[in-house]
Amino acid sequence: MPSRVVDVERVYDHPGAEPGFRVFVDRLWPRGLRKDSFHYDEWAKDLAPSTELRRWYSHDVAEFAEFRSRYLAELESADGRSAVERVLTLARDRPLVLLTATQDVEHSHAVVLREFLEESA
Repeated sequence: MPSRVVDVERVYDHPGAEPGFRVFVDRLWPRGLRKDSFHYDEWAKDLAPSTELRRWYSHDVAEFAEFRSRYLAELESADGRSAVERVLTLARDRPLVLLTATQDVEHSHAVVLREFLEESA
């Protein structure tokens, strides 16, 4: 059973300042949104998949299992672990909300990251 609950929200759906530590986890800023369009506490680009992995995956659902495996390997790296620890420390005892601009949340890095964070907390 996970020791921490992590929510995932699209930046287009919940722009307000709901309770919790809100972390934007995309490497690129969402098109069409100003920097003040939604509330976030931290922009953790280093928790997003590498540019190479993101380009390779290109949101091809047929490749999601392989994408997940490769992304988990990135999160398990020293840099990935460091980024995870930093966000968990910043969030402390607050609820954690991952923000993403992706359209298909269920086949995105955000859900993989949520599972990883829930298991790491």
